Amino acid sequence: MKNIITRYLLFGFIAVLFSECVMPNQFNVIAPGPWRAVLFLSGDKSSPIRSKREFIKVDDKVVYEEVGLGELPFTFNVIYTSPDSFYLEIVNGDEVITVDDIAYGHDRVKGDDTIRIEFPIYNSYITAVYEDKVIEGVWIDRNRENYRVPFVAKQGRDHRFTTLRKEPTMDISGKWSVMFETESDNPYPAIGEFKQDGNRLTGTFMTETGDYRYLEGTVQSNKIYLSAFDGSHAFLFEGKIMANNSLIGTFQSGMHYKTNWTATKNDSAKLGSAYDLTYLKDGYDTFEFEFKDVDGNLVSSKDERFQGKAKIIQIFGTWCPNCRDETNFLVPFYNNRKSDDLEIIGLAFESSADFGLASKAVKTYINKMKVPYPMLIAGTSDKKKANEALPMLNAIISYPTMIFIDKNDKVVKIHTGFNGPATSEYETFVKEFETIVSEF
Repeated sequence: MKNIITRYLLFGFIAVLFSECVMPNQFNVIAPGPWRAVLFLSGDKSSPIRSKREFIKVDDKVVYEEVGLGELPFTFNVIYTSPDSFYLEIVNGDEVITVDDIAYGHDRVKGDDTIRIEFPIYNSYITAVYEDKVIEGVWIDRNRENYRVPFVAKQGRDHRFTTLRKEPTMDISGKWSVMFETESDNPYPAIGEFKQDGNRLTGTFMTETGDYRYLEGTVQSNKIYLSAFDGSHAFLFEGKIMANNSLIGTFQSGMHYKTNWTATKNDSAKLGSAYDLTYLKDGYDTFEFEFKDVDGNLVSSKDERFQGKAKIIQIFGTWCPNCRDETNFLVPFYNNRKSDDLEIIGLAFESSADFGLASKAVKTYINKMKVPYPMLIAGTSDKKKANEALPMLNAIISYPTMIFIDKNDKVVKIHTGFNGPATSEYETFVKEFETIVSEF
């Protein structure tokens, strides 16, 4: 009897000790660690897969069968700084985007736990309910009318497209000459830059108006998959390696745009010069502006603060990721260069024509990006209206566009678009920029 009592006491002691050693949950909202998310660009995550397959034909022969059906995957990590405080890290290839503007609570009417993930610079957000290790809701882009993309994420998964490891039929690393909108009468050129490591694929596409930033995906046998999501753009590429080692595929941007593309290997592929696309129209020899700043004060190129100084005009939109890459370049340049002989002025063309909404978006942009130079509200992003706001230019071809003006108010160069740090052209741009500025 004594031995039995002793054993019970010992077991009880061990149970108490064990219960005290077990760590309590270190989080009170969504589970920490890796998550795999999917945006359903078809707008319906429950529709039958087979019925929505699409095909590409060449010479009336089916050469490519789309299988992704608008399911855009991306991954993120949930990182806690305390049991009630956490942030996300969205991963696209070599880029990690920190998202910390997150709210959560409990909907008493529906009985659901809710979460809202804001992308304030891009004026979009994810609103969802969560339970256990699943988040389900929609991504809403305020820059577009009634733009709601279904969203689902599951914890504990860190693959992007698939866990399969089918041996690739080809290593597509290197440069490719690409044509987009091949189904149209006006296809446009691009350059694909890819890096393949086994099944893993990263890279981007460069166009004359900017790049598609950091893409990540996989090569499975003769199929190619790439995607990116940054809170503004949702890019999904599918492709097929053809028998002649060319590529053919589809490109989908969100729910609003879809096109076909082809590519051939070309390590010497080049695009037209970014300095030849935008120029002053005949009859103009200066660039003048007069717009309101974010506080409603009128600012003019004729103001005393700008006289006798070199100027860089940044034509941009807060909704534009390429513009954000350019701003990330200009901010440290301006801070390091600070002097009395150079000014940078941002001209914002926003999604909303309402000054209050546009001003709010630009203020958020300035605060988040720590922009030290003035940004003015120039108009809406509609390129026709932007042309009317800046009549001295032949056209607004791309956001961003950068105008270099010397101390005598003469336009020296105009740079259209921005191929950023995801591309091989970025270092070339930096050297060209430094040369232009050194000659002011």
